[in-house]
Amino acid sequence: MKELVFATQNKHKLEEIQQAINGHFDILSLFDLNYLEEIPETGETLVENALQKANFIYQKYGKDCFADDTGLEIESLNGQPGVYSARYAGNGRSFEDNMNKVLENLHGKTNRKACFKTVIALIYKGENYFFEGVVNGVITTEKKGKEGFGYDPIFLPDGYSKTFAELSLEEKNKMSHRALASQKLIHFLRQNK
Repeated sequence: MKELVFATQNKHKLEEIQQAINGHFDILSLFDLNYLEEIPETGETLVENALQKANFIYQKYGKDCFADDTGLEIESLNGQPGVYSARYAGNGRSFEDNMNKVLENLHGKTNRKACFKTVIALIYKGENYFFEGVVNGVITTEKKGKEGFGYDPIFLPDGYSKTFAELSLEEKNKMSHRALASQKLIHFLRQNK
């Protein structure tokens, strides 16, 4: 089976992608490579960050590799937190701190439109490829649900009555931004084995 490295240390992302890829490829994590350090992430866009992470691991190990970067973009906050979603409340802050800052910044605003965007950068047979997934929705006024991670408890996707954190992993994997980008990645890999 073809091996691919997923350049992430986020166990939640790894579980999501492994379930989405469903045995079509052997997905190695950074833990499998015994790489436990932070990967540089200095880009100003999701594309730049995803490619930087994939390229860093590809250069270090010489294995086909992919990495993702995800951002929550909120319309009335001029696209924030965007590329800074993971550290919106500051370096070393928690998902809880980030959510609280979003809710605080949206207090009193009626426009709560937002989207989750994932970009996957793949380095495959020496070439770079990009896959994007977007889910539109709104930011709720309070946290709901215990599943998922990140901003999931405050993101209500369009057409749903439950936040991402109220959906099961299986439900979320059918329609999430990462699932959509992953489906494009999987389709590409199947066509280009």
